[in-house]
Amino acid sequence: MSARFQLPDLTVPVIQAPMAGTATPHLAAEVSRAGGLGSLGLGASNAGQAAAMMAETCERLGSNRYGVNLFCHRPAKADPARETAWLDYLAPEFRRFGAEPPARIEEIYRSFLEDDEMLGAVLEARPAVVSFHFGLPSADRITALRDSGATLAATATSRAEALAIRTAGLDLIVAQGYEAGGHRGIFDPDGPDAQQTTQALLHDLLDLGLPVIAAGGIMDGHEAARFLAAGAAAVQMGTAFVACPEAAANDAYRARLGSAKPGDTVMTRAISGRPARGIANRLTELGRKAAAPTLPDYPIVYDASKRLHALAGGSDYAAQWAGTGAFRARAMPAAELVALLDREIRASFKGLDACHKAE
Repeated sequence: MSARFQLPDLTVPVIQAPMAGTATPHLAAEVSRAGGLGSLGLGASNAGQAAAMMAETCERLGSNRYGVNLFCHRPAKADPARETAWLDYLAPEFRRFGAEPPARIEEIYRSFLEDDEMLGAVLEARPAVVSFHFGLPSADRITALRDSGATLAATATSRAEALAIRTAGLDLIVAQGYEAGGHRGIFDPDGPDAQQTTQALLHDLLDLGLPVIAAGGIMDGHEAARFLAAGAAAVQMGTAFVACPEAAANDAYRARLGSAKPGDTVMTRAISGRPARGIANRLTELGRKAAAPTLPDYPIVYDASKRLHALAGGSDYAAQWAGTGAFRARAMPAAELVALLDREIRASFKGLDACHKAE
């Protein structure tokens, strides 16, 4: 077994966010080969699909130097009344395309909390880094993954969640600010949320004794350098990589990203049932209306939106996740982007050094 991965092993202190459904083995391998850390989001995959993605990444890269992310959400509880009310609310949208809403919607993704097959697939693949989103798995799963040689991380949106991560014995904390695209990693989506910025959250977590990775709204190396100078051990960037040709974003997603303007992203539950930041569209607007009923659990809501999107195509009902800096995404191959980020980070630190010497 190779030595356990550590953040100082990175040539470029940039982690490509896992982005389930958008990050691909090709993207992850190219980022890791360029000196960052590429990642796969496994939350929308079953164990067989995850095993194939990890095998392809390892084959492309020639090593296990990549990360995977697992969703640890509370398993959904079916509520026929809420599910029917949501489908009734969306019925006019289905009829726009000559279809009736489905008779029922279901939990389409399994939580890692109860997915033994996924645990087995990850243990067999032995990725260098395993991270958790929406919470933490049981102590026995953490032990099994640690024994496989993996470095372990989890997303925190608050100091309380970061303390729980430290107590669980993990190695790294991903500080996800409110600017971040995609699903908010909050443990309890119905609990309090201070909606801290990445900068404020990083500041609150630096005294906990674990390396902290800053995530949320970071789009270039100059911004990355500011977080690194403030104490982050690395930065995690997602939206910045969506425009790369190796990502799985479709043409409509890329077009919306390419034409995005400041303020075009919103935090919404209407697409999946949990808070997530993406480019505003018809479905996010429907979710904001006073007439919108109480949503079913995540990921049952996702079943409805995916069915609508399959009918409509385009962007009206799509999960086009993106952070607040979406309008500054730069379309280029992943390796070129990592190299550019590296140059920008180095240039920013040289500028800081020059300022300090001038003082």
